Amino acid sequence: MLNVVIFGAPGSGKGTQSELIIKEYGLDHISTGDVLRSEMKNETELGKIAKDFIEKGQLVPDELIVNMLAKVLDSKKDSKGVIFDGFPRTIPQAEALKKMLNERGTDVSVMLNLQVDEDELIKRLLERGKVSGRSDDNLETIKSRLDVYHKQTAPLADFYVKEGKHVAIKGMGSIEDIFGYIKEAINAVK
Repeated sequence: MLNVVIFGAPGSGKGTQSELIIKEYGLDHISTGDVLRSEMKNETELGKIAKDFIEKGQLVPDELIVNMLAKVLDSKKDSKGVIFDGFPRTIPQAEALKKMLNERGTDVSVMLNLQVDEDELIKRLLERGKVSGRSDDNLETIKSRLDVYHKQTAPLADFYVKEGKHVAIKGMGSIEDIFGYIKEAINAVK
C-alpha cells in the first residue's frame, strides 16, 4: 500500500495537493475531521465517546482517533493506499499511526512536508477568508494557528526525518510545479 502523510502549515496547500494526489494515484483520502464527524453523526460507540470529549471542550484522545482511523483503514482493504490528512499532528500520534499500520503489514511510505514562507501563508489564508468567508481566516486567528502549528506540529518533521520518510516539498510557485515535486517524491517510493 502507498500511504502518504501530507503535512504543512495552515494555508500551505495540503487540500489542493491532496486532491491531485488522490486523482493521480487512486488513493483513498482519510481526513481525521471527516472520520470524527461521521462517527459522531452515526452515533457509533467511538463517536459517542468522542462527542463526550468535544462537548466538554476537550481534545479527543489519540487512542480514540487511532481506533477510528483503524476502522476506516480496515474498510479499505482493497485500496491502493491512503493519504492521511490532518493526522498525525503530534509525535505520539505518529507513533500510534506507525503501530496501527505495522499491525496491518504496512507503514507510512512518505511524508510530504509542504514548505511555504510565513508571509505567503498569511496572504493565502487572508485571501481564502475573503473567498470562503471562513471565520478562522482573519489575521489574529491565523497568527495563533501558525504559532500552534510551529510549537506542536512542526516537531513531527524530525520524527519522519529519523524514519527516513520525510521529503521537503517547495510549496511556493504554481499548483502544477508543486505537484511536480510531489510526484517525484511519491514515484521515488512507489
